[in-house]
Amino acid sequence: MSESHHIVIVGGGAGGLELATRLGDTLGRGGRVRVTLIDRARTHLWKPLLHEVAAGSMDLDAHDLDYLAQARWHHFRFQLGSMDGLDRARCVVWVAPTYDDEGGELIPRREIPYDTLVIAVGSHTNDFGTPGAREHAISLDVPEQAELFHRRLINACIRANAQTTPLRPEQLKVAIIGAGATGVELAAELHKTTRELVAYGLDRIDPERDIKLTVIEAAPRILPVLPERLSKATEELLRDLKVEVLTGERVTQVAADGVMTASGRKIPAELTVWAAGIKAPEFLKDIGGLETNRLNQLVVKQTLEATRDPDIFAFGDCACCPWPGHEHCVPPRAQAAHQQAAHLRRMLERRLDGRPLKPYVYRDFGSLVSLGEYSTVGNLMGALLGGSIFIEGLFARFVYVSLYRMHLYALHGLSKVLFDTLARMITRRTEPRIKLH
Repeated sequence: MSESHHIVIVGGGAGGLELATRLGDTLGRGGRVRVTLIDRARTHLWKPLLHEVAAGSMDLDAHDLDYLAQARWHHFRFQLGSMDGLDRARCVVWVAPTYDDEGGELIPRREIPYDTLVIAVGSHTNDFGTPGAREHAISLDVPEQAELFHRRLINACIRANAQTTPLRPEQLKVAIIGAGATGVELAAELHKTTRELVAYGLDRIDPERDIKLTVIEAAPRILPVLPERLSKATEELLRDLKVEVLTGERVTQVAADGVMTASGRKIPAELTVWAAGIKAPEFLKDIGGLETNRLNQLVVKQTLEATRDPDIFAFGDCACCPWPGHEHCVPPRAQAAHQQAAHLRRMLERRLDGRPLKPYVYRDFGSLVSLGEYSTVGNLMGALLGGSIFIEGLFARFVYVSLYRMHLYALHGLSKVLFDTLARMITRRTEPRIKLH
């Protein structure tokens, strides 16, 4: 094998960054291969935390990770930009130009050669072409969107507290479209943070009377892809918090002052979050002649190889990987991306050695839904458990928090995670409980 072998990873989400870090530590450190990570952002944040950024219970600047620093620490290279083309015959990836804040070109369009290409660009919410969704609803796909929602939330509360006229029907009302994990976790987090925000001198707002949260789900129940017992327990907790839960309601239009459903109902809302459905980025649909499905996901074999090119791999939410014994692909969950990153690191090393690849087998360890300080519910699965067990409360919260720590461990190792956790426990006592700007 030549030392010039170049592995290019497109997408610095949880899976892509973990893979780049692992490959850099094992293969890049000794110069055996070159590893390059491409991402359009300069920093990384674990996507399941975005609802906390949106609600204001997490400061993005305290938790994001600089790609350039991670690349230096773990022996890979980072390229800023968005993939917008692929020439499979020449084995090059095209990266779109990047611009500075004033609109000037920072980095021109360029091509990056590869010997092995890994695509891990994730997914974003799918508004299904609903009228008004792009104009009036905010998705929580990237940190910038979460921060935008938080600023609008703060401004809405300040505006309402300052005005002398009665509140309009939609004021201080939040509609969350989609009752998957993101939607229900955001609702619970907002219930807590809006009350904490009001306590910082916004004394003309009565949160119990004036602030209303509504979760809207087209399916017959919330958390439709998770076990029914977990769904029922979560709905009971939301209703205890006075969060309005509407199921069997399909949104047909989003306006500046509310949401309309197929049943003819209008839900007043000053702020709307779209958290329903996912699809892979549009650019994958026509890239390099690779096979994709209706959600723009790259169709891959169980080895995570693209069906039409053995030099290209894809994993995470942007890939449709077979799940033996099931009609659908491996589900788009953080645990799947984490498992696939670990598997692919081993398989790429086997590939470089000329050994055959082993298939990836998804292991479902269960699901957890955090309702902030109120509760955490979930189910754990595994051979040792003999099936599935329902968990709730402090133990479930501990397991939920451990998922993020596992991600940090994959990126930084044990000692840094321990010191970082201790530092945050100390500094948290000297900071406001929510971000106030």
